[in-house]
Amino acid sequence: MSHSLKVATIGGGSSYTPELVEGLIARHHTLPIKELWLVDVEEGKEKLETVGRLAKRMVQTAGIDMEIYLTLDRKEALQDADFVTTQFRVGLLDARAKDESIPLKYGVIGQETNGPGGLFKGMRTIPVILDIVREMEERCPKAWLINFTNPAGMVTEAVLRYTSHRKIIGLCNVPLGMKMGVAESLGVNAERLDVQFAGLNHMVYGLDVFLDGTSIKDQALAAICDPDNQQSMINITALGWEPDFIQGLGVIPCPYHRYYYKTSDMLAEEQQAASEKGTRAQVVQQVEKELFELYEDEALDHKPQQLEERGGAYYSEAACNLIHSIYTDQGDIQPVNTLNAGAIASLPYDSAIEANCVITKDGPKPLAVGELPVAVQGLVQQIKSFERVACEAAVTGDYHTALSAMTINPLVPSDTVAKPLLDEMLEAHKEHLPQFFATERA
Repeated sequence: MSHSLKVATIGGGSSYTPELVEGLIARHHTLPIKELWLVDVEEGKEKLETVGRLAKRMVQTAGIDMEIYLTLDRKEALQDADFVTTQFRVGLLDARAKDESIPLKYGVIGQETNGPGGLFKGMRTIPVILDIVREMEERCPKAWLINFTNPAGMVTEAVLRYTSHRKIIGLCNVPLGMKMGVAESLGVNAERLDVQFAGLNHMVYGLDVFLDGTSIKDQALAAICDPDNQQSMINITALGWEPDFIQGLGVIPCPYHRYYYKTSDMLAEEQQAASEKGTRAQVVQQVEKELFELYEDEALDHKPQQLEERGGAYYSEAACNLIHSIYTDQGDIQPVNTLNAGAIASLPYDSAIEANCVITKDGPKPLAVGELPVAVQGLVQQIKSFERVACEAAVTGDYHTALSAMTINPLVPSDTVAKPLLDEMLEAHKEHLPQFFATERA
């Protein structure tokens, strides 16, 4: 690898970009990134320019040798890149608002990465990711693709299944958030903890928890059920866990598991929130607006504290750590989305999983966990089936495959709900789902 690196960030106008820049600045002495290219689409041009100006101020204040380039030309940004990060949203927050609000009309959870919303976000996103990978094959075939774009597990699955590009790693802040949450509920420094993560993206479990190398799983399970320290994420209501249930489950669930284990409570809470303050997308639109007003301030030359309200805490921290570990052949352990390759015996060899991996210059090597516990294995397998059928629908644009994916998702109660819901969402997202409308379906 060259001694000066080029990173291309697709979706560079994202409000998260300042955190990425902060992480790259902090590691500059061992991760010599010379060029950071921020790319966006025409609709995101204004945001790209605002974020880009802030990024340039941050680099200048840090006094490091890193050039920031802003462009709408993706191919130019990808040329000879060493790392490509993707953090975009097809259809912007308006599409997310539809994903969250339409299912509620049918008495179904409306959520960005789970259920019908996750299906549609996947179907809008996967064709774009596959285009990016094809361009990478031409312009930077040796580059690593570090994908944040949700649904990260499904996106990783699609790249592994429908391209020959193996240098893809899906990244999520949930495991890091879970680890921080457990540390906080136990009152210990997170650096002393190791959590054995395994499962799928937004469906990952902590199979064991170690404090200074000794298992303290029982203490951790008790701590996360304590009503005084319910851990969740900014975008998921922290409905408390039933302690006896968690003890029986025997592993630590992630915040998204509330949608599956507390479906009716979460649906009721969502319906109430939607009527009182709008969907999460509408709340985020307001947070974004305020963030970009801050970013406009020419005196601002660092990441503002308010960014943490966006729900993506630790995202860029995770990305910078990952890039750094690949570049330096670190051999440390990080939870990422990668090819299973037998690490989780309960899941297909050729599928994407989220698990602890040793990070090397050749990428992540997943640590074997064997079979998942029986209590969680079935749900994980069901979601993997859903992801695979959803990927196929995204790639083929086949209506019947999409209906199958919608119906087998555990959050959709029946095919009689799935079909009208699918039809309404297809119509609502028509602009960003050309594969379904290329020929009028039978």
